[in-house]
Amino acid sequence: MGKSLVIVESPTKARTLSRFLGKEYLLKSSVGHVKDLPKKELGVDLENDFRPKYTTIRGKEKVLREIKKAAKEAESVFLAPDPDREGEAIAWHIASELGDDKKIFRVAFHEITRKAVREAFDKPGEIDINRVNAQQARRILDRLVGYKISPLLWKYVRTGLSGGRVQSVALRIICDREKEIRAFKPEEYWTITAKLQGEKPPEFESKLVKVNGEKPSLKSEDEVKAVVEALKGLPFEVKSVQRKEKKRNPFPPFITSSLQQDASVRCRFSPRKTMQVAQRLYEGVDVGQRGTVGLITYMRTDSTRVAQQAIYAARDFISAELGEEYVPRSPRYYASRKMAQEAHEAIRPTMVDLTPEKAKPFLEADQFKLYQLIWNRFVASQMASAVYDTVEVEIEADGYLFKTVSSVLKFDGFLRVYRVSAPAPEGKEGEAKEGEMALPPLEKGQVLTLVELLPEQHFTKPPPRFTEASLVRELERLGIGRPSTYAAIVTKIQNRNYTSKVKGRLVPTELGFLVTDKLVENFPDILNVGFTADMEGSLDEIEDGKGDWVETLRGFYSSFSRDLEKASEGMRIQPIDTDVVCEECGSPMVKKWGKNGFFLACSGFPECRNTKNIVEESERKAAEEAEEAAEPCEKCGGKMVLKRGRYGVFLACANYPKCKNVRSLSGGPGVGGRGEKPKETGEECPECGKPLVYRRSRYGRFLACSGYPGCKFIKRKQRGAVKEEQGPAMNCPREGCDGKLVKKRTRKGKTFHGCSKYPKCDFAVWNLSELEEKQQSDDSSE
Repeated sequence: MGKSLVIVESPTKARTLSRFLGKEYLLKSSVGHVKDLPKKELGVDLENDFRPKYTTIRGKEKVLREIKKAAKEAESVFLAPDPDREGEAIAWHIASELGDDKKIFRVAFHEITRKAVREAFDKPGEIDINRVNAQQARRILDRLVGYKISPLLWKYVRTGLSGGRVQSVALRIICDREKEIRAFKPEEYWTITAKLQGEKPPEFESKLVKVNGEKPSLKSEDEVKAVVEALKGLPFEVKSVQRKEKKRNPFPPFITSSLQQDASVRCRFSPRKTMQVAQRLYEGVDVGQRGTVGLITYMRTDSTRVAQQAIYAARDFISAELGEEYVPRSPRYYASRKMAQEAHEAIRPTMVDLTPEKAKPFLEADQFKLYQLIWNRFVASQMASAVYDTVEVEIEADGYLFKTVSSVLKFDGFLRVYRVSAPAPEGKEGEAKEGEMALPPLEKGQVLTLVELLPEQHFTKPPPRFTEASLVRELERLGIGRPSTYAAIVTKIQNRNYTSKVKGRLVPTELGFLVTDKLVENFPDILNVGFTADMEGSLDEIEDGKGDWVETLRGFYSSFSRDLEKASEGMRIQPIDTDVVCEECGSPMVKKWGKNGFFLACSGFPECRNTKNIVEESERKAAEEAEEAAEPCEKCGGKMVLKRGRYGVFLACANYPKCKNVRSLSGGPGVGGRGEKPKETGEECPECGKPLVYRRSRYGRFLACSGYPGCKFIKRKQRGAVKEEQGPAMNCPREGCDGKLVKKRTRKGKTFHGCSKYPKCDFAVWNLSELEEKQQSDDSSE
C-alpha cells in the first residue's frame, strides 16, 4: 500500500504533524498560497461575472512541481491548511492543480494535538466551496479597490501609495478621531470632597454627588467657594449605610482581537508580533517528553465557544490544584458576538495541565509571555467569581449629598489566576478605582465631624488617540475586518506613512489626512464605515451559503465604477488660499502639495518662485523644542535651524551651503537624534584618525568619520553580516536545514530574508509574509 500525501501551508506545521501521523504519510508544505491574481494586471474579467484569472505565485512553481510529483505516487491526498477562508482557498487551488484522478480529502483541526489530528483524519471531508467563494469575493473586492484607486493616488498624491477597502476605512477612523481632538475645547469643572471623621478612626473621604436632588454643576471657582462657605458649620449626618456582597465574573477566553489588545497592554506586543508568536505556539513546540505539539488552539477566531472536553479538563484541574471552592457550580459558557464563526473555538491551551511554569524551559521569552497570558485567561474563565464586601454610605448636610463606596476583596476567585491589571477602557483613563480605602464603623443617623473640604479643579479631556490595541477593538466593534486581518491593517497604515506613533498612540500624518479627505470626497461608499461593515456581513453570508458571491460583486461594482469615472478630476489637489503674504513680491501665498508634503508657494508663480515649508503641529512642537535646545554646529559653530526634507523635519547649519552639517529629529537620515551631537563610538577613523560617529541614511544607521566631508570614510559591515527581524525568527523552510530566516540587504539597499546558514543554504525570499500566517496580497486592503 502506497503512502498518503498530506499538504499543509507551513513547514513548521508539517514537522509537527509528521510526529503524529507516522511513516505511512508523506508531509509537504505549500509555504502559504500557491496561486493568486496576477501582479501586473487586474486579473478579473469584469464582463464575465468577475471571473478571476489565477496565476502561480512567483517562486511557487518548484513547490507545485514537488507536490504534483508526490501526489502521483500517493494513494490519496489530504489537504490540511488552516481552518479558515485563506486555508480553504489554499486547499482549493492545490486541488485544482492535482486534477480529479486522485482521492482528495479536506481535513481541518483547530488544535495540533495527537487526538485532534487523528480524529480529523478518521473523518475527512471535502473542500467547502462556500468558504472558497467568500475568500474569492473578498480577494476580488480588494483587487478592484486597490487596482483602481492606487493609480489615482500615485498620479495625484505620491508614488508608492495604496488605497484599500478596509485599510482606508481604518485610516479614516484614526483621522476622524484626530479631528475630534483638534476641535475639542476643554471645559472647566470642579469637584468637592469632604474629609470626615467618625467616632473611631480612620478619617475617610466622601464626594459631593447631589445638591437638592440634582447633580452638581460647578463650573467656576466662585461657585465652588460659595458651596464651601455654605457647607462650613453644617452637620454631616449619615443618611444610609448599605452593606452587600458584590460578585465580579471572569472574562471569556480570548478571541483574536481581545488577545491582541491584552498582549499589547501586558506584553507590549504589536498585533503583528502577537500573531507571529501565537502562530509558533499553534504550529508546535518541542516540550520534552510530550514531544512537539501545538500548545494553543487556532488563533484566528471570533468565537468564544470552548469544546466540552476542554471545559471539564479545566474544571478538574482547578479543583485539584486550587481547591473545590474555586470551581463554579456549573460550567461557564460565553456568548459570541453576532456573525461570529462558531465552528471555531476560542483561543485556549490544548493541554491545561501544561502550566506556564512547566512549559517555560521549552519556550522562548516571548512565547512564554503569550502562552502564560492565554493559559491564565482560559483557566480563569472557568473559575468562580471574585466576591467583594461593599459598603455604600450616603451623607447629607442640609441638601448636599455626599457618597462614599468602599470594596474589600472577600474571595479572590478567578483573580487568583488572572489579575485585572490592564488600563482603564478608552476614555476612562485617570478615573479613580472604586473605593479601596478603609471606613470606620458607621450607622444611620450618626453625626460626623468635618475635618476639611477639598475643592479640586478639573478640565474635560478630548477623546484619546488610538493605540494599536484600541484600534483593533474599535474595528471589531464596528464590524470592520476579520480576525485574520486586524494585524495586517494596523501594520499597513503605518508602513505607508499614513500614521505615525507618538507615545505609543497612532497620529495621522499630513499624508494620511490628505489621502483620507480625497478618498472620502471621491469614494463615499468605500470610506463609509457602515458600508464596509455591511460588506463584511455579506462575505459571511456567502460563507454560510446564504449569499451569491457574483451578485455581491456586481452590486458593489455598479456604484464603485460610477465613482471612478468622476474621480479622475476630483482627485486633483487644488491650491488652497492662505492669509500669508509673500515677503518677496507681496502677493498672497497658496498652500500646495509636493513630493515632500504641503508647502507655501507664491501665487505669482512663475514670476515669483518663493516657497516656504509647512510643518505639522505634532512635528512643529518637537522640532521647536529641539531647535531651542540644540547645541551649536560642531563643525563651524553656527546656529542649527529647522529644515524639512523628503524624510521629514531635521536641523541644519544656518551657514549652508558653506557648512552642510545636519542632525536628525525623528530617527531618519542625519546623525544623532532630537538635535543631539553625533554619538562617538570610541573607534578611530583608520584614514584620518578622527573619531567614528553614528550617522543615518535612508537605509538605516551606519558608522562614518566625524571629519566628513573632509574625510568620507565609512565602516561597512562585513560581508554576510545580517540583522535579525524583530520578533521570533522563522525556521528556514528548506528540508534538512536548521537555519533561521534573517533580514538582509542587497547592495542597492533592498531588503530580503535569507537563511542564516548561507552559503551552505542559499534559500532567500523577497516577501516574508509568504512564509508567515497567510499571504497578504500586495494590493489587498486587509
